[in-house]
Amino acid sequence: MRVLLVEDERRLAELVKSGLAGEGFAVDIALDGAEGLWLATENTYDVIVLDVMLPRVNGYTVCRRLREAGNWTPIMMLTAKDGEYDEAEALDTGADDFLSKPFSYVVLLARMRALVRRGGRERPVALTVGDLVIDPAGMKCRRGGTEIALTPKEFAVLHGLARRAGEVVPKAELLEQAWDFAYTGDPSIVEVYISSLRRKIDAPFGRSSLVTVRGAGYRLDGQL
Repeated sequence: MRVLLVEDERRLAELVKSGLAGEGFAVDIALDGAEGLWLATENTYDVIVLDVMLPRVNGYTVCRRLREAGNWTPIMMLTAKDGEYDEAEALDTGADDFLSKPFSYVVLLARMRALVRRGGRERPVALTVGDLVIDPAGMKCRRGGTEIALTPKEFAVLHGLARRAGEVVPKAELLEQAWDFAYTGDPSIVEVYISSLRRKIDAPFGRSSLVTVRGAGYRLDGQL
């Protein structure tokens, strides 16, 4: 799952990114509101974590502009302020949840997963491709009635494919979805995770749902 973190405190942003990456999230960081607004407009995210007190454009304005543009990505507001009026303003501008600083990382993670579970106004709770079910909120996968244990990064790659089931997804797009905007490592890492996924979601069930389209990318099919 892909997260946009808009936070001007660089050290805090890097700490949160590191923690979320360990949970399987791909995290892009914006250090001011203008950059955050641009990234949120140009890319697709599962959750936006948005500080209120930001340089250039404040979080309330970023949130309002996204909603006015029809972007209903779930938004978690972060602020150093504390009080019912600040919370009310965050929710009135279109935020889905509100968390005051200093916050517990465990609580932040739980609330983010709850936002993913609820999703945007038009996003399903779980993705179903044939008899394969991918639950992004719980980071769970099952085929038929059988639970399949996946690592966070395996799940992120599978989720990226499931969101465009039946379509060819380029390797570069999977890198953005499962790693982060600034990833500069070996792109062939995707092939490693595709092979691992085949061993877990296809081979034990006699399926061939994960297809390589040479020179183009990968496709997740729903045929049984």
